[in-house]
Amino acid sequence: MNALDIDPVVDDSRAEAWRQVHNLIIPTALLTAEEVRERRSRNRLFVAHVAGEVVGCSTVRPPAAGEGVATVIARVLPDRRRRGYGTALYTHGLAVARRLGAETVETVVLGSNAEGLEFARARGFVEVETYLLPGDTVPFVDLRLAQD
Repeated sequence: MNALDIDPVVDDSRAEAWRQVHNLIIPTALLTAEEVRERRSRNRLFVAHVAGEVVGCSTVRPPAAGEGVATVIARVLPDRRRRGYGTALYTHGLAVARRLGAETVETVVLGSNAEGLEFARARGFVEVETYLLPGDTVPFVDLRLAQD
């Protein structure tokens, strides 16, 4: 297996790669390039690739001042799952969140993404809330790392 590289989204090319993975995995909340630029200004975004081919992306939402809660999201393209990429992205994101001061870690998964929910639960996350965005029919599931 080739090594997984995880790079920060620092330019429009990586932002577009991140957006494409996000939009494939979260088809109910498609993002524009401008929306990704805005997210990049407040979150840490990363793109994962193997031998130059994009296999996933991740997001770390830093803790708000005085709150200590960060969100770590790992996304792997469906045809690239079950190869350790999600674990590597999650481990990387968790380390970034801890460096940013996270005391508690949460994640969010689209309710129809059974593999994503299974992945989160296998790492110790427990459901804390399910919600629908306006106009949506598929809920998002917020989960919290139980050890925190």
